[in-house]
Amino acid sequence: MRAQDSATADTSIAVTTAGAVITAAPPEAGTGRGAAPNRTGAAGGPSRAGTLQATLGVVAFSLTFPATAWGLESFGPWSLVAARSTLAAVIAGGCLLALRVPVPARGHWAGLAVVAAGVVLGFPLLTTLALQTSTTAHAAVVVGLLPLTTAFFSALRMGARPSRTFWGAAVTGAAAVIAFTVQQSGGALTGADTYLFGALLVCAAGYTEGGRLARIMPGWQVIGWALVLCLPLTVPGALVALSYEPVHPTMHGVAGLLWVAAGSQFLGLVVWYRGMATIGIPKASQLQLAQPLLTLVWSVLLLGEHLTPAVPLTASAVLVCIAVTQRARS
Repeated sequence: MRAQDSATADTSIAVTTAGAVITAAPPEAGTGRGAAPNRTGAAGGPSRAGTLQATLGVVAFSLTFPATAWGLESFGPWSLVAARSTLAAVIAGGCLLALRVPVPARGHWAGLAVVAAGVVLGFPLLTTLALQTSTTAHAAVVVGLLPLTTAFFSALRMGARPSRTFWGAAVTGAAAVIAFTVQQSGGALTGADTYLFGALLVCAAGYTEGGRLARIMPGWQVIGWALVLCLPLTVPGALVALSYEPVHPTMHGVAGLLWVAAGSQFLGLVVWYRGMATIGIPKASQLQLAQPLLTLVWSVLLLGEHLTPAVPLTASAVLVCIAVTQRARS
């Protein structure tokens, strides 16, 4: 079987999400560590497409916490995490088989393992455990710090050197989101914070490594192979967890499980990694500054939580910071 680097030339997949069709095109020759993604084109086409793809990923991710809260109405935390990863792997594996995608080259598996450990297993498990005792507003502090942490990991792992303007806007945006989410939760830290900060670190590592691999292979294959890699753990884990944790199926519970599996765990990551490969990890990561605010909006609409008048003020500050980071010199 030929290696991934030479066999993906004819492979592509169209993924429809949030009303848009995103095509994960084959990578260009010569991409890899240190190579800049193609951001040129008429009217900034590739750059705009990358920003749109990353934004769709953020919208998908913003529903994760409310959907997880719904899922916990029917499933235990271990059952929910194992079941969501297994279902997502079935979807991804089906796409890989249908398109006869060759197995990645041996040198890519270490990076895929980091993606699997951080994005497929670590972040979902730690945040689900946290949401047993934490509100979605308090859990949003993780996402508030995630953009800055991802940009930092990218600087360490890939040598990215954003400008001082970028870092200043990123720190300001993170501070605004942290202040807002802490205020929303009453200003007190809880036992769930250990899970949340652990989730922050493993997810940032998974995003960075996934963004790097998405410059070498199509983004949907990055998350697809990472999900398949976890099947030997998630399938037995789901069987064991479901046998010990009681299941009470409800419409909310099932809908929450389906969304975190298909939306958050697969489709959202497909467009997210593709967007990061196009516009760069630091800039894409800062779009996530809007994610906590979107999550709080969903929590009002879906969970009946209440927002304070600080929401529009924080939203305005965050939007300004996002605009600065997108225009700052990389």
